[in-house]
Amino acid sequence: MKSFPVLRIILCGFGVVGQSLSKLLLSRAEDLYARYGLKPRIVGVYDSKGSAVDSSGLDLNQLLQVKKKNGTIKKYRTEKSNVKVIDMISSLDADVLIEATSSNYKDAEPGMSHITEAMKGGLSVITVNKGPLALAFPSLTELATYNHVMLRFSGTVGGGTPILDYAKNSLQGERITSFDGILNGTTNYILTNMTNGMTFESALADARKKGYVEADESLDIDALDAAAKLVILANWIMGMKVTMPDINRTGIRDVTTEDIKHATEKKCAVKLIASCNRELVVGPREISVNDPLCVNGTLNAITFNSEHSGQQTIIGKGAGGMETASSILRDLLDIRQGMLNH
Repeated sequence: MKSFPVLRIILCGFGVVGQSLSKLLLSRAEDLYARYGLKPRIVGVYDSKGSAVDSSGLDLNQLLQVKKKNGTIKKYRTEKSNVKVIDMISSLDADVLIEATSSNYKDAEPGMSHITEAMKGGLSVITVNKGPLALAFPSLTELATYNHVMLRFSGTVGGGTPILDYAKNSLQGERITSFDGILNGTTNYILTNMTNGMTFESALADARKKGYVEADESLDIDALDAAAKLVILANWIMGMKVTMPDINRTGIRDVTTEDIKHATEKKCAVKLIASCNRELVVGPREISVNDPLCVNGTLNAITFNSEHSGQQTIIGKGAGGMETASSILRDLLDIRQGMLNH
């Protein structure tokens, strides 16, 4: 049997997640080989300003230093400089593409092109970019099946909290009938602060100051991020074939201090809830403070309603560079196992 000790990786996106992954691979190098017989080798990296390619493997320490000094990996000295990303994906000898560019819910580019080019070329794909999945989940999974490659996306929902793995594997054999979740940590932080007496504007300003809000704040505030995660969950767990336009979506801009006060009087809290129960809905909703789903701060939580085992709630951090990097590593190990099996 082929052992596949070396897994050759192309990394698209070298922001917080890409850099966190590089640090994680450096710190776990010996452990990954000792425990799993795995040697991840990044052979190509792309950021918004340039690329770095080395078929024998890039020096991750040097790559991180160059990025820190210049704000881009463009000045990393390699055998080829400034290779276009599509050319890199189509020509480099690699096994896996990791797509970690920013999510775009208008046309999903450039991530969509990166993913489709990779799968057509026989590469398995790990994406933490939600845009392509939100707009084209059914067709992307079909493309992966057609090309006999794997598409993994653990980090798109819950960051390092294994929400997708839990529903698919820990509840295997059970029939999930519905679920409700707090899937966006930023809006949860804002609503928690409003419950503690802040206005919407001051709570949003505080979240901005702490770096919790996306550069395009509508992704959080208008529930685009939560809706994208609901699409992924509905497709992956419930077997639906849905995309973003199928979601009934309402953000938190119109939640007032009066709404919060009325909820508190009823021993409830207002939360942005993504729900899959006959309909797919994201919107602010009152839930009891005693409900296990009622978590505060930047936490995410999801409750699965199962036919026989009742309710199961999983709670954890929703985002963070190292947390998301750990989910990518889980997917890498899953893909390698799939390669061994076939």
